[in-house]
Parts: sequence; structure tokens; C-alpha cells
Amino acid sequence: MISNFVAIVSSMLFVQSIFSLLLMLYSWEHPERLRASSAPTSFLAPRLSFTVLLPARHEEAVIYETVRRVCSANYPSALLEVVVICHTDDIATIAEAHRAARDIRSHHIQVETFSDPPINKPHGLNVGLRQTSNQIVTIFDAEDDISSNIFNMINTVILQEKVGVIQAGVQLMNFNDHWFSIHNCLEYFFWFKSRLHFHANLGMIPLGGNTVFIRRDLLEKINGWDEQCLTEDAEIGLRLSVLGEPIRVVYDAQHVTREETPDTVNSFIKQRTRWQQGFLQVLWKGTWLGLPDPTQRLLAFYTLSYPYFQAVLMLLWPLTLAEMLWLKAPVQVTILAFLPLYALIFQFVTYLIGAFLFTKEYGRRISIFRLLNMILTFLPFQWLLGISALRGVYRELRKQNNWEKTVHIGAHRQNKTLAPVLPEKTPSLP
Repeated sequence: MISNFVAIVSSMLFVQSIFSLLLMLYSWEHPERLRASSAPTSFLAPRLSFTVLLPARHEEAVIYETVRRVCSANYPSALLEVVVICHTDDIATIAEAHRAARDIRSHHIQVETFSDPPINKPHGLNVGLRQTSNQIVTIFDAEDDISSNIFNMINTVILQEKVGVIQAGVQLMNFNDHWFSIHNCLEYFFWFKSRLHFHANLGMIPLGGNTVFIRRDLLEKINGWDEQCLTEDAEIGLRLSVLGEPIRVVYDAQHVTREETPDTVNSFIKQRTRWQQGFLQVLWKGTWLGLPDPTQRLLAFYTLSYPYFQAVLMLLWPLTLAEMLWLKAPVQVTILAFLPLYALIFQFVTYLIGAFLFTKEYGRRISIFRLLNMILTFLPFQWLLGISALRGVYRELRKQNNWEKTVHIGAHRQNKTLAPVLPEKTPSLP
């Protein structure tokens, strides 16, 4: 009985791992997919106006520099409005945002506050949306380092391709800071460079939490963000997908938004727990059932229910290991029990290759020590993901919806191996 159970679980894990591997490699399978996802090489003249929403909660360490960098973007200031949104009790962040507005001396910076619940990101976004009017609405997180030509790039793509939603690339950068950082950076690398393009091509995409650009009329049509959802980004992506709105994904190393990994293991687990629980919230909300194509619904179900699968696998690790090492089982069952290990090895090799691609693309070098660290910590990182999934499932069962905030310290800015953000040369207008 136990042997049959282990065989079934091992087979499921193997199939899931192979599918995950295919998603990681989707953009690399055909070179034209990489070319199709790249940014334009020249920009059209600025025409579209942008609203930049900067929701911030206890971000006094980073918000000043973020506002400065957004306002330094290579785009006419008359076409930009920058809005920092805080709860009224966040005195330190509000003070830093006002200081940035004074120092920059721009009439296009606003600091909006709210005092009503819930105290979370989607509520802040809705507050900012109501207080602004520009054509394209975008969100950046409080610690983001944006490309100085990001607005030129988005202006060009929207005008040329007539799309209403664009998800641009986001990349964690401080891969040397903690033992888990390199794995976290590579997750983002594969997600934004490859997997999101698969979702976009199928017309079912859970949007990211920042560097997403949406036409204001679309946001108003769907009444903004769901203030009760912990992954308001993925949720709004599903609603836009149900409308049949095409979503363009752009990944170009020159134009990615740079971010930092969580500063501690505990912070990483809390962040990932919030995402896992948020996916479960979106799953049970059922918006995805309105997707017109069965393939879209199947992909949505797989993506949103994955925290359950990951939590169960975390609990079954000991049983599977015992089956492989100690229990006497038929040869067929033993072979099946080892399949997940083979799939895990394939994934690790892919991550190893990805580490070289990632560091090469961003002009970095990865040391032998970091490669050894990757080998030794690959499995422990999977356990962190499993623990986060278990916490997410537990919190959703208990209906604990409080926002476990990720602390930001600007580690991607402090890292001396990173070049400072400098104004980029604007390509010639066609």
C-alpha cells in the first residue's frame, strides 16, 4: 500500500518537475521568442502621460532615492505624475517623501495618505488611482531602481503595438548577499525572461507587483485592485485576462527594474507565504473560471493551486526518502521513487547554467564559492519554499489575511559591484 502511494506521488512530482523545467526554458527553445520579448531599439517621441504609483509602508530607508530616480527618468516631466501613498501613521516615510518632493522641486510629485482600513498595498493603489488622471498607470515598489528610459520604451510599445497592458522585467540583483539570494535571483530571471511569456502567449497571466503598465480606462472598467487579496497583482492580471485583454511582456536587461532579495530567511519565508496564500485566495475567488479556453483554465488552476501541491510534497519528503533508502519495495516502485531526484538534478543543472547566463547578461562575475554554495543550498532552498507553502495554506485555512511586510534596506544599491544608475542615451527617433 505504501509502495503504491509512493509510486503515485513520485510520478506526480516527476511530471510536475518536467513541466516546470519546460516553462523555465520556454523562451530559449526558439530564438524568435527571445527576440519578440525584447524592447524596441529606438523610441517614438513621447506622447503618453504616466501616473507612477509608489505605495510605501515603513520605507523611510529607501523611498527618497526611489522618488529621485523616478523623477530623473529620461521623459518629459510634464507627462509624469509621481504619487507616494502611505498610511497616516507612517510618519517617517511620509517625511522622507515630502523631503524628496522639496529637494527635487517638482510640481508633479504628490504624497497621498489614507487612514481607513485595510492597511495594505492594494488599498493604497486604489487611493492613488482616485487622486490621479494620466493615461497610463504604473506601479513601482518603494525600493525599485528603474531604467531611465522605461517610459520611453513603454510609450513606444503601446503606440506601435496598440496594447493596453505591459509587464516589463523585474530582476533581483544582490545575488551574493545571503545563501539563498542566488536562488531567489534566478527564480526572477527564469520567471520574467521565460515563463511569463508562456503565460502571455496563452492569454492567462498573473501580473507582477511592479513595473506593470495599464491603461487607466481598463483599470476603471474593472474597478481597480482587490483590497482583500494578498496578491493583488496576480488577481488583476486574471481579471484582465478574462476580459481578453492582450498583455505584452517585455524583458530586456537594459530596462529591467532592479530590486533586492529579502534580508533574512525569516523575511523571505514571510514574503513567499504572502504570495502562496494570495494565489490560493485568487484560486478560490474563481475569476479564472471565466477564461474562455480550457487550456487557459487548466494553466490557471495549475498555477494558483500550486501552493497546495508544494505543501503536500513538503510533508511527503520524509516518506519518499524512506522508500528510496530503507523500505523493501518492488523494483518498479524503486525506479519511480527515484524519478523526482532525477528531475531535481535536471532543474539544478538548468539553474547552474542560468547562473552563468544571468551574471553574463548583467555584466557580473560568479565566484567558485558562490557556485559551491548553489550546490550545497539548492535543496535547503526548496525546503524554504515548502515551508512557505505550508504557512500559506495554514494561514488561508485560518483566514489570517494580515499583510506580512517585507523589509527593504536598499541592498541592491549598497552592493559595490553594481554600477550606479546613470542617465541612458536615448536612441535616435525614427
